[in-house]
Amino acid sequence: MNFNPDHIIITIGCEYGAGGPQIGKMLADALGIEYYDRDLVDKVVNQLGVSRGLVEQADQKTNVQYAFETSLGPRYANLSNRVIFTQSEVINDLAEKSSCVIIGRSANYLLRDRDDVLDVFLYAPKDVRIASIMEQDHVDAKKAKEIVEYNDELNHSRHKYITGTHRGDRSQRDLLLDTSLLGWDKTAKYLLMLVEMLGE
Repeated sequence: MNFNPDHIIITIGCEYGAGGPQIGKMLADALGIEYYDRDLVDKVVNQLGVSRGLVEQADQKTNVQYAFETSLGPRYANLSNRVIFTQSEVINDLAEKSSCVIIGRSANYLLRDRDDVLDVFLYAPKDVRIASIMEQDHVDAKKAKEIVEYNDELNHSRHKYITGTHRGDRSQRDLLLDTSLLGWDKTAKYLLMLVEMLGE
């Protein structure tokens, strides 16, 4: 990694319920840099001119067909692939423009050719993540477990479809960290300390 404190990209992959978005937002705020999470979908919607619902469906699944009109009548394409390609363009443009924290979207893989990226993966024991979702979504343990398992499978499948690898593969990350060790606030502070030390 070629660290430049004036231009740093931090990608945060995370298990569902491990606090990745919250920790990433705290880190971005502390560093005074841009933060991108679900708003990446909005940017894709704007570029493709397709409804947000359809883009979100294509973002989650690997084979969403989309009809579009041609002079020869309607034709169909795999919208999922188009969304992935457009997200890649958006993420690379954002990384080029300014320092930022990017949550998920396989950004570590999409930015693999850059040398100014710190790739982090955050995880936590399943029971801790279930408890987090219970509190966050105000649901019981059974429902929280279903939500965690559904999103884990969705995110793992999507990442493997894009990259051919597993999300927590250490060969693709600079740091893997269990957020239950320190809690979300202190994990953000730990990452901030790491970024500051890299800049020394």
